[in-house]
Amino acid sequence: MNTPPRILITGSSGLIGSEAVRFYDQMGARVLGIDNNMRASFFGPSGDTSANLNQLRTSTRNFEHRDFDIRDRQKVLQTIKEFRPTGIIHAAAQPSHDLAKDRPFDDFEVNAVGTLNLLEAARDNAAEAPFIFMSTNKVYGDSPNELPLLELPLRFEYSSPEDLHGVRETQRIDQSLHSLFGASKLAADIMVQEYGRYFGMPTVCFRAGCMTGSSQAGVELHGFLNYLVRTAVLDGEFTIFGYKGKQVRDQIHASDVIRAAEEFRKSPRCAEVYNIGGGRGNSASVLESIALVEDNLGRKLRVRYVEDNRIGDHLCYISDMRKFESHFPSWKLSYSLPLIVEKILESQFTIV
Repeated sequence: MNTPPRILITGSSGLIGSEAVRFYDQMGARVLGIDNNMRASFFGPSGDTSANLNQLRTSTRNFEHRDFDIRDRQKVLQTIKEFRPTGIIHAAAQPSHDLAKDRPFDDFEVNAVGTLNLLEAARDNAAEAPFIFMSTNKVYGDSPNELPLLELPLRFEYSSPEDLHGVRETQRIDQSLHSLFGASKLAADIMVQEYGRYFGMPTVCFRAGCMTGSSQAGVELHGFLNYLVRTAVLDGEFTIFGYKGKQVRDQIHASDVIRAAEEFRKSPRCAEVYNIGGGRGNSASVLESIALVEDNLGRKLRVRYVEDNRIGDHLCYISDMRKFESHFPSWKLSYSLPLIVEKILESQFTIV
């Protein structure tokens, strides 16, 4: 009889973390989640993830929640030493590049120092456990804006055929404007790689585009698509920040992210890096996303435009998924962009 895996998940009440908890609980794994609901501190009541935690507590069988901060080095060390995970999904973060400038110490200590705490505790007590770090495309800074682009009526688009599939893992990460958030996540990203290379640990950085889903507590500063849908359902006013609303993002559902994480957990590699996102098929500009939501609701949204774009914002970012797909050919996206919007709308109407 096989021993069930023991999965440690940080940020377990958030979008990716809660999806991971449900996935591994259904698999029959022992799941230990760490989350102190710091998202509520970052974003106020609309960022509160306690509803997710309550839902997990009532719907799971093998899930244990611990409420503490990953900056607490001794707690992290003690927890990993006691639990001895066979897999680690690190999804806890300060996730907003806009907020980081107002809380730079919190941003760096959560994103970089918290990651180091987990890596060192894992090295001492669970060195064979695949360490899956939810990184970000902001590690590239604004260097993707240097790719040649076309301006179309509703979106920016890559003009070179070699960029058709999007941004590759070889994109430059230095000498660009990252935001403080991008810098703190890059520090963590490099450290995760270094523990893989230097110590031979099975680590991976998932450099994610826009991750989304119904469980996200989307706010204006983070969680664009979820926030757009929520604002539309409540008949609020949505603000477009610069670039004429033609900036492009690719959306990936949290379920597809966790299935990708499981593929890596089953067949880990050392110091790997993958761009993870919805790819070209799930890409849309802000204007196109608004139109998609309007089509689903059958009415126009209230929208205002602000000329100033977010500092370091990408004009066009599509994740080139070919490297991950070549390493894990059985993995495929299961959520199209229209289906993602449909599911988020269903959840919002249920809440309202």
